[in-house]
Amino acid sequence: MDQGPLRQIIIKAFDGMSKQVQNAARFVLDRPCDVALLSMREQARQAGVQPATMTRLAKHLGLRGFDDIRNMYAQTLRGAGAAVRAGEQVVSQKLKGDHALAAKMLNSFARQIAELAEPQSLDRVVTVAESLAKARRIYCLGLRSSHSIVWQLQHILRFVDEKSVLLDGIAGTGSDAIGSACKDDVLLVASFHSYTRATIELAEFVKSRGISVIAITDSEVSPLALIAETTVVVSTNSPSFIQTMTPAFAIAEVLGSLIAGHGGDDLLETIKRFDEQLAALNIHLKPRIPKRWP
Repeated sequence: MDQGPLRQIIIKAFDGMSKQVQNAARFVLDRPCDVALLSMREQARQAGVQPATMTRLAKHLGLRGFDDIRNMYAQTLRGAGAAVRAGEQVVSQKLKGDHALAAKMLNSFARQIAELAEPQSLDRVVTVAESLAKARRIYCLGLRSSHSIVWQLQHILRFVDEKSVLLDGIAGTGSDAIGSACKDDVLLVASFHSYTRATIELAEFVKSRGISVIAITDSEVSPLALIAETTVVVSTNSPSFIQTMTPAFAIAEVLGSLIAGHGGDDLLETIKRFDEQLAALNIHLKPRIPKRWP
């Protein structure tokens, strides 16, 4: 994005700021994309101010804290369109090189996943896993970029039992299986900005039938979060022009492992049978025995 959503407000209020707050304001004015993508501490470091100064800037503008600024800029960046973001990436990549972009992306993913291990987020993940483990059947829905997330979760659950159902099928038949759902079942659904219409509509339908909906999405106020009983919020912000699914994918693997752990003694027997099936069908390559030369 060329300009941030607070540009005119910051310019108007600039003269009334202290010198340190002005330094923070210059950073926000000059680097709107970094405001959306970097942590507050990293922005403060690059602006040459203390993290608390970033908070003072937000309050000077009448906001609760710097997260409000960062969220506004992130939303603007997401709404800018892939073509605009791709153009910004191309320019940055030419100036800084491939190594810089790759490192920036990987460091961003690492921070986002680390945030999911914070107590508040972790409590919600565990609560979701417990709810899914108690369900009679788990219906998994994720379309377009969200498909890989629910597919991975369902793939893990197939090692455990047969209670997971992936709502995916040819000729538009993917949602047909939900017709067998009852109130003891759960719909686990993933969707992110810009939200897929069919996903939201199916989630609304499932909820209208009294079936629990659990969401993996990118905002507490996303269309999916407003439908779901419980929501795991993950970041999709990326230094790249595409949204990242990495944190959501990590959550899918965590949920799958936690649910599997609730299987108790039956889990080992189920996995044993699955391994025997794979062996019988010769699914995997076997290690080659080295030839012995005379």
